[in-house]
Amino acid sequence: MLVDSGTRRTENTTTAQAEPYYLPASNEIEIFERCHQQRLAVMLKGPTGCGKTRFVEHMAWRLNRPLITIACHDDLAASDLIGRFLIRHDGTEWQDGPLTRAARQGAICYLDEVVEARQDTVVILHALTDHRRILPIDKTGETVAAAPGFQLVVSYNPGYQRMLKDLKPSTRQRFVAMDLDFPAIEQEVKIVRQESGTDHATAHALVSLAQRIRSLRDRGLAEVPSTRLLIATALLANNGIPIKDACYAALIAPLSDDESLVNAMRDLVNATFV
Repeated sequence: MLVDSGTRRTENTTTAQAEPYYLPASNEIEIFERCHQQRLAVMLKGPTGCGKTRFVEHMAWRLNRPLITIACHDDLAASDLIGRFLIRHDGTEWQDGPLTRAARQGAICYLDEVVEARQDTVVILHALTDHRRILPIDKTGETVAAAPGFQLVVSYNPGYQRMLKDLKPSTRQRFVAMDLDFPAIEQEVKIVRQESGTDHATAHALVSLAQRIRSLRDRGLAEVPSTRLLIATALLANNGIPIKDACYAALIAPLSDDESLVNAMRDLVNATFV
């Protein structure tokens, strides 16, 4: 992991050796593979913790491509993606940004929570998402042609961002969009068991609990429990924390500070694990 403290840019470059576990819900793997073959950019939409990032990791492994992941935020500038000149003791040196490196290497470039980035930053993606597949670098005068295998993937959570931030129509229509959601109950049970090593009964109880808590969205719960939180809860329980305490710490507390909502979720925990 490389962190540029000056711009708060966080970037991961990975080449998976072992297959990242992913349980498909529908035909998303086939659609992604066809998009890769046809050099189409992909947009993943879905709630926090539903498996968007894991899906991209799995597809990078499946397609045998390096994966460069960028966590977007509102201070992300175009230079953070493209690159910048660095001052050295003997002069200046150009350093490629993660987007430029991905284009040169033919990697999958994944922009997580892309709507958090500024609109003027997102616009630089346009030339890479159509027939041109190029990245102009104004500061050096170079135009980088995307190498074979390069693919641009972005993701965001439309639930809480719809009223606050969104992509321009001119940007959205450059992507093939895929809607991801929380898995069906039995699929989610399998995922929790696989990722945490817990038993079937505990995994099923946690998923059932999550289903009940997710119904509280209409009562003001901004974010519902993700599969990620269920796995964290199961891991705590597997390592000696009483299941109710594990639920309070890893499942309930991260979701809200509202006393009435917290108490309602605690009641559901107590009803689930008698």
